[in-house]
Amino acid sequence: MIREHFEFRQTIATILADDQRWIDAAKSGIMAARREVERQIATDPYFSTTLEPYTPEAPGRTVGRMVRATGEAGVGPMAAVAGAIAWAGVEAMIEAGATFGLVDNGGDIALASDREVRIGIFAGESPLSGRIAFLLPPTGEEILGICTSSATVGPSISFGIADAVTVFSPDVAAADAWATAICNLITRDDTSILDALPGTKVQGVLAVIGDVVIRWGDLPPIVRARVDERLITAGRRPV
Repeated sequence: MIREHFEFRQTIATILADDQRWIDAAKSGIMAARREVERQIATDPYFSTTLEPYTPEAPGRTVGRMVRATGEAGVGPMAAVAGAIAWAGVEAMIEAGATFGLVDNGGDIALASDREVRIGIFAGESPLSGRIAFLLPPTGEEILGICTSSATVGPSISFGIADAVTVFSPDVAAADAWATAICNLITRDDTSILDALPGTKVQGVLAVIGDVVIRWGDLPPIVRARVDERLITAGRRPV
């Protein structure tokens, strides 16, 4: 297994693969998606600043994914940028012949796997942080998004209080967008944002708020773990 750190401007990612060819493919996919987003921002600066859903004219593939996902979740397009870029990276790996590929773009993960994978849960100062992990079964060639938003960890804008909200979806941009939307609103006493999820592409949600765990939908098994914080991919504000 090869683990490679990849950094370009605000993109700070960890790429996992079995062969350097697929690491290189992931980088190519990431950079192509980044260039598309950068072109959009250059011609339409509002796209990068609005915190509300916004639909530009004739969006490309990656921008279109961001727009559709955030429109449904009720947040600004950039709330899905990390997931959308990670998605493009893993798609490029699969197209190049990889049977295993993972891109962790600052906590927003795209994964295609022919094996069982553990993904640890980092939730800041929560007593559960670093002590539990998701045990994911193989996905085959299907890509799964595992995206996390936090109000207490990292550089992203959040209006909530949750230490971590992790969302699972085959639409990685949707996982990213909904992680942001849920993290903005969920509290120990108010989980009404989860009522919006039926009918979306979200499969499951795990929210950690201090010592409280809130679950929704279909989640993989959660097992005890000891998360090595040195392996956590820290990001900057996108793009």
